[in-house]
Amino acid sequence: MFNTIIALVVFAAVSLIGWGIAEIKSKACGYEQNEDEKAYDDNLARQLHENGFHELSIKDVIKNISTKGFTTI
Repeated sequence: MFNTIIALVVFAAVSLIGWGIAEIKSKACGYEQNEDEKAYDDNLARQLHENGFHELSIKDVIKNISTKGFTTI
């Protein structure tokens, strides 16, 4: 019983330390696109919209997926 409590406390401590390191890393190591990457993304977005691409809303997604399941034969 006592070993289980110690294991849970150690697990929680290691988890919190790992979470803290991940948060610090995400704030310390930022990423910004350079001009070539921005130009490529803009070109790709323009091509997608020219070819008829449009982003679906949640209502469109619900219409297209099976939310009621399947019927048996």
